[in-house]
Amino acid sequence: MRVLVTGGAGYIGSHAVRWLSSAGHDVWVFDNLGRGHRQAVPPDRLIVGELADRAAVEQVLRTRRVDAVMHFAAFALVGESVAEPALYYANNVLCTLTLLDAMRAAGVSRIVFSSTTATYGVPQTIPITEEERQAPINPYGFTKLVMERALEDYSHAYGLGYAALRYFNAAGATPSGDLGEDHDPETHLIPIVLQVALGQRPQVTIFGDDYPTPDGTCIRDYVHVDDLADAHVKALERLGPGSQFKLNLGTGRGYSVREVIEACRRVTGHAIPATVGDRRPGDPPELVADSRRAQAMLHWTPRYTAIDDIVRTAWTWHRKHPHGFGD
Repeated sequence: MRVLVTGGAGYIGSHAVRWLSSAGHDVWVFDNLGRGHRQAVPPDRLIVGELADRAAVEQVLRTRRVDAVMHFAAFALVGESVAEPALYYANNVLCTLTLLDAMRAAGVSRIVFSSTTATYGVPQTIPITEEERQAPINPYGFTKLVMERALEDYSHAYGLGYAALRYFNAAGATPSGDLGEDHDPETHLIPIVLQVALGQRPQVTIFGDDYPTPDGTCIRDYVHVDDLADAHVKALERLGPGSQFKLNLGTGRGYSVREVIEACRRVTGHAIPATVGDRRPGDPPELVADSRRAQAMLHWTPRYTAIDDIVRTAWTWHRKHPHGFGD
């Protein structure tokens, strides 16, 4: 299958590109490199461009005779979305609608969409099923929900086949350590803690230790980036024109902030100083996935479920690339 991966030079997108190629698909990457990295993808597969340029997107779809799109090109920082909502509506909504219209014009009728647990907001039940009420509490989550609804409408009206994959906390790196996480600024817990182990930060701050959880810190479901990439490939291969499904991707096992820090201490052998700060507004106490539907529908089973194993792959990447792709 000929696949265009938008945002394919980013963290999750670049891993998906590798998995698609390994599965025998003909893969092209479309990325403006604003937040992605040229070094993360094969140079002969990269097309630098803007999703807002519909004519350019349509031309790529036509000339590469694309069969399906895997869409990762979105901004995903909750705090930034609160401070700069216009940026998120323009990129996550308007640019994605432009992509969908270019796909219609070029006759491309299948898309795998990168969605998020942030569409649920503060869940009423744990673990979270796909039937959980979607009530996002920040612009990032809302822009993803808007596009889920748009995909549903496009499917009914135009026969678009889509998979919306709502994943939880992406983490880890390729076990070989040649592909991993490099954000600026970094907001994800595991790389921040590992930066302390590398001496790049003096300490890690725990945002609140008075939550209604066993140790008072927030609990999250950490799903390995390679497991996410595997699920995206399986979703693509199951997708047909007009079919539609929305699935949670997680391990079903939650780890608290303190448990993650302890795992990083075990894996790295460093003390990793930690201090407690104020809660961040809008942080739910616990987010854990019920991904049984994805496992059954896609015949997908996460390989990394122990937090130490996930951290170990991230540590291999960060030790080899302490300054990310800049190394």
